[in-house]
Amino acid sequence: MSVSASRLRDRSQSTGGGAESAAPSGLPRVQVAQTPLARFEEYLQSKGLRNSDQRRVLLEHVFSRHSHFDADQLIEELPRRGAKGHVSRPTVYRTLKEFVDAGLLRCFQLDGRSVYEHDYGYPQHDHLYCSQCRTLIEFRSEELLRIREQVSAEHNFLVRSHRFIIQGVCADCRKRRQRRKQDLV
Repeated sequence: MSVSASRLRDRSQSTGGGAESAAPSGLPRVQVAQTPLARFEEYLQSKGLRNSDQRRVLLEHVFSRHSHFDADQLIEELPRRGAKGHVSRPTVYRTLKEFVDAGLLRCFQLDGRSVYEHDYGYPQHDHLYCSQCRTLIEFRSEELLRIREQVSAEHNFLVRSHRFIIQGVCADCRKRRQRRKQDLV
């Protein structure tokens, strides 16, 4: 089952682009030396690429709020062909890969789709995923991080990152389901 663009939701809040603002679900932002724009320009320069208007439009749009999204959702939110700020579909896909390579975004697979989230300036965190309403809930667990470090040390393993997604059914969907059962009685 794939996640349609309109059905991938998250319980994230808009945070703006500042490095000081709070992330969704109470996750604090990590202090960073550069803005996402400065970091991306440094990345492009190291690759011999220029920062085009389309890349800047995408960067501003993606970092104007904190949310999980896929490429189709991003394309739907952008101006249509012929309008100011239009970005072509191939450029969206290519630039999202560049954002990941630059360390600005993380990409993970969810129901067969590539889902993106902010990486630069955000702490390591994990997710709860409701398989019914497609809601992603971010959480941070010091205990989980401690277990990760302990297991890594036992195996003399250097951790670069991890991805932990717990799939299940959220409280809202369980309540709706209970109400429907009661209506049938």
